[in-house]
Amino acid sequence: MPIVVNIDVMLAKRKMQSKELAEALGITQANLSILKTGKAKGIRFDTLEAICKALNCQPGDILEFVPEQP
Repeated sequence: MPIVVNIDVMLAKRKMQSKELAEALGITQANLSILKTGKAKGIRFDTLEAICKALNCQPGDILEFVPEQP
């Protein structure tokens, strides 16, 4: 999939654990794990906004487009 989710990178930069982020977002750790691993089919803008607020970052810090190699 050409969209890479970099939540782990931002968590490390902010010295925050997944559990803390899940609590701040009001979602389960299992749902956060689905987002982190890129297995989610989509993300709601309000969830993306909450992640950006909690991690003090921009959407582009979380989501990255990486073209597939032919």
